[in-house]
Amino acid sequence: IRPLQIGLLNLMPNKIKTETQFARLIGATPLQVELTLVKITSHTPKNPSAEHMLAFYEDWEDVRARKFDGFIVTGAPVELLDFEDVTYWDELSRIFDWTQTHVHSSMNICWGAQAALYHFHRVPKHALSRKAFGVYRHRNLNPASPFLRGFSDDFSIPVSRWTENHRTDLPEDRGLEVLMESDEAGLCLINDPAHQSLYMFNHIEYDTGSLGDEYARATAAGKP
Repeated sequence: IRPLQIGLLNLMPNKIKTETQFARLIGATPLQVELTLVKITSHTPKNPSAEHMLAFYEDWEDVRARKFDGFIVTGAPVELLDFEDVTYWDELSRIFDWTQTHVHSSMNICWGAQAALYHFHRVPKHALSRKAFGVYRHRNLNPASPFLRGFSDDFSIPVSRWTENHRTDLPEDRGLEVLMESDEAGLCLINDPAHQSLYMFNHIEYDTGSLGDEYARATAAGKP
């Protein structure tokens, strides 16, 4: 039995922390999994060392001929920019299109989810007057969904973003299914069967201390 092939396009500034979080979750399965760390070919990240990127990451252009069982696109610290103003938007758009022929199922996280939803359905994001930050209670809207197997009807998920998507902007004729939602934090998880994609706007991958670390960095920098 061959291992599952999972690709992780890591757009977060702290590459090591993010790749560790996802590797820990993916590694919890008894199935054999081969995780490939992927980066944008046309963009050089500032925070991780060049040695780390060279040792552990592959350019998307170098893996685009491969087929993946699953592909994850993370969030990125660019959510207040218009999508087209992001320097690597053209390549990311090509990656989203590529997933339709080379990936069995995709999961897009936070800004990555907003970007994919915009790319496929032109659903806009909206700036918040203050950052949605904390652990919020969410509702399971479809317990029968295979993606929500094992979830209770009411659960908590970390939220950390300056923007949001509105349910009223979702096109009614595209088969989009809202699976998770919060009365306070809004949309959380959308299933898009036509594009074999999930859009997760919050951070189920966060460690126990992730929000605390973000809070400390923001307050130290004098940010609200």
